[in-house]
Amino acid sequence: MEVTNEVMPTSPERIKEMTSDGPDGPIYMINLLKFKEKAEYADGRETDLSGYEAYQIYSKAVSKLLPKFGGKGFFAGDVTFLALGQVEDLWDEVAIAMYPKRADLWRMSSSPEWQEISVHRTAGLAGQLNIETVAQNGAFA
Repeated sequence: MEVTNEVMPTSPERIKEMTSDGPDGPIYMINLLKFKEKAEYADGRETDLSGYEAYQIYSKAVSKLLPKFGGKGFFAGDVTFLALGQVEDLWDEVAIAMYPKRADLWRMSSSPEWQEISVHRTAGLAGQLNIETVAQNGAFA
């Protein structure tokens, strides 16, 4: 399995899919995050922040923005150990957020408020995988 770690979607097909409603019911977006050692801002500003610290600025701001689009943060935690499988490099953090529909995620990430705070996300992330999931009926009930 080949993995390409991205910060933003790059293909027109993926962007078109992201703007659709997606599956019925809420989606749970699993974010596998890899941070830069040192934050790098696109505007060239000087900073002593680590990638993790820059991402935390984004994370705190987006947790306040999520409810405006019907979303909610569920979990964020540091990756500490790979119990099964093999990868060249572990992700640094896992975060899970819920959105009523896939299109709500797109609406949020297209909003002026998100665009303003996303500079910290881009400065801090070396890359990420976003995995959309839906709850199974009766699973873990």
